[in-house]
Amino acid sequence: MAVTDDTDTETTTPPRFAVPARPRFETPVVPRNSIAGRALIAVVAIMTFLASLTTGAVILVGQAAGEWQADVAREVTIQVVPAPGRDTDATVTKAAAIARAFPGVGDVRVFSKEESSKLLEPWLGSGLSLGDLPVPRLIVVRLASGETVDMARLNRLLIDQAPGATLDDHRGWIERMRAMAGSVVAGGIVILVLMLAATVLSVTFATRGAMATNRNVIEVLHLVGAKNNFIAGNFQRHFLVMGLQGGLIGGGAAVLLFALAALIGHFTAGTAGGDQSAALFGSFSLGFLGYLAVLAQIVLSAVVTALTSRHTVNRTLEAID
Repeated sequence: MAVTDDTDTETTTPPRFAVPARPRFETPVVPRNSIAGRALIAVVAIMTFLASLTTGAVILVGQAAGEWQADVAREVTIQVVPAPGRDTDATVTKAAAIARAFPGVGDVRVFSKEESSKLLEPWLGSGLSLGDLPVPRLIVVRLASGETVDMARLNRLLIDQAPGATLDDHRGWIERMRAMAGSVVAGGIVILVLMLAATVLSVTFATRGAMATNRNVIEVLHLVGAKNNFIAGNFQRHFLVMGLQGGLIGGGAAVLLFALAALIGHFTAGTAGGDQSAALFGSFSLGFLGYLAVLAQIVLSAVVTALTSRHTVNRTLEAID
């Protein structure tokens, strides 16, 4: 009888080794480093720089105009012009005494002949001998806070009791200052609108150029079912980053320029030119609100760049549909 071997033969399967997954390289829909992209960053940086300069200039003019109006509203000037046969010093002393005794006057300061001549240095230069010129002597009259002064009566007293002294009421310049400041602000707003329009046009052309360069990729994505929002979102993120880069470059350059101007103004304080510049334009210091406005310009540039790109892509894709 044949004996059969019932031993089961086990078949071993060689172990399967996991094949390592190949790395996936995601290619962006919009190339990050392209000549057109770098050019757009430069355009956004220039526009943001100019817009920040305009905003800063408007803020500085507004601050200076406010200081001018406050000073002009509280001060008047008495001028005594030298003339042959006139005792200028006696006339100055008499006019100052009349002003001090007048109701509503808080303080009177008499400028010496040297101080009056020094006021002409920003226009005539230093080192000139002005002794032979009839340089007017000035008396600055500061009005008391909250007091109403009868300027017409004060002028009559000066004419009667101090011949040669004339009252110059600067408060008539307040409306002109307000009109000038308003014109500067309006002009700044117009410039900002034009720069914003130029930025929108630049981004629109750049977006259309990027879409034309990657037209095959966009059409394939569009045909395989990619939604318009997906394609537009890629463009929006791409141009948002470029807008932030350009805005930071332009806004940062503007901040450095204003900081440098403020530093120069600090070092030139006390000189004739520095004092005149400070009187006309202030200290060139934007302050917290000014730098916050520049930061808002940077964010605005990035947002406008991103939204313009998205709008352009959506309109182009709708045309393809």
